[in-house]
Amino acid sequence: MRDYRITTDSNSDLPQEYIDRLHTTIIPQYYSFGETVYGDELHMPPAEFYERMKKGELPGSQANNPAVIEEKFRALLEEGYDIIHIAFSSALSGSYNNVCMVAKELSEEYPDAKITVIDSLNVSLGESIMVLRANRLKDKGASYEEVVKAIEAFKHHINVQFTVDDLFHLQRGGRVSKATALVGSALNLKPFLYVSDTGTLVSAGTVRGRKKSIHTLIERMKETLEEDTDYSLPVGIVHGNCPEDAQMAAGLVKEQTRFTDIIINDISPSIGTHAGPGALGILYYGKPRKP
Repeated sequence: MRDYRITTDSNSDLPQEYIDRLHTTIIPQYYSFGETVYGDELHMPPAEFYERMKKGELPGSQANNPAVIEEKFRALLEEGYDIIHIAFSSALSGSYNNVCMVAKELSEEYPDAKITVIDSLNVSLGESIMVLRANRLKDKGASYEEVVKAIEAFKHHINVQFTVDDLFHLQRGGRVSKATALVGSALNLKPFLYVSDTGTLVSAGTVRGRKKSIHTLIERMKETLEEDTDYSLPVGIVHGNCPEDAQMAAGLVKEQTRFTDIIINDISPSIGTHAGPGALGILYYGKPRKP
């Protein structure tokens, strides 16, 4: 029986320590300032990325590169591994389709190998929680097919609640109107969004002020926890260069829930292009996601 590896993309925001420990192959997602493209061999520290956005530079984002996907998958196949890939939401990017296309081509070339692409219908550390769960099952002896089946069910329970500090970037991405962005910014309104069960972003109201927005994130989280939630699973907290706010959110999670394992990481620039500086998100296991 062939061994298998769990792979994902850089939009998962999987911290480097987990990448190294789990030997996770990462498919890069790309972003750019002007003509300079980052994401593969060329990287920009997240703090620098968000500072440039604060100063008015507008980055762009791009899907993954089929040639790079092929290179990374082929290396694993040549080593004798099957592949389970956990992909960024198909509703938010063409990256999932690119991976599926490459997987189909390589499956024809390597007929004895198995490549499964799981549409996470999720973002950021939501993907990472699935990667960690899949590896935990693998370590316990679960077969390839058992892991695929388990993650397909598990993914619908990974909730995302997030807020942004500036409505402009949502307006630029078509998530809110220009008039809403102007009025909301003038009134210091902080919008909330969540990722739906189909992997789309859904608006969920506003509050006034940053501190209240962080407390509201925790309240929204608590409302979506199940009675039998597995509190041994990690909670992900991601931020757009606002580490103090992320630490505050982590403290509230520990105070008000039974979760103890909290992973804090930067929002990758390819997602931050649309969320902007000051974005803050909580990702966790809870009730099945809403439409």
